[in-house]
Amino acid sequence: QVQLVESGGDSVQPGASLNLSCAASGGIFRINAMAWYRQPPGKQRDLVASITSSGNTNYVDSVKGRFAISKDKNTVYLQMNDLNHEDTAVYYCHADVSFGDYGPGGTYWGQGTQVIVSS
Repeated sequence: QVQLVESGGDSVQPGASLNLSCAASGGIFRINAMAWYRQPPGKQRDLVASITSSGNTNYVDSVKGRFAISKDKNTVYLQMNDLNHEDTAVYYCHADVSFGDYGPGGTYWGQGTQVIVSS
């Protein structure tokens, strides 16, 4: 059973930094891509940043230059700098994995970690 365990969420003031991490485990042969999504209060869940197995990254425009996604083996990180009120959300880790060289695979979500930016 694949598990994604997130950590790093906190309540901070505007301008602060946080580093989220997500560790994947559970019979994974290969991680094809990992991503961070976020869901602000009362809004839908949207993609924040993603990273492929080859290291290609993608960011939503609102976080470009402030957030950085990176990975190390089966762990993905999201370094968040210069946080503002609009970054307040539950942040979810997402993984696209394979269980063998030729499949099968699946996609999985973490349980979420809360980030609150408040003055």
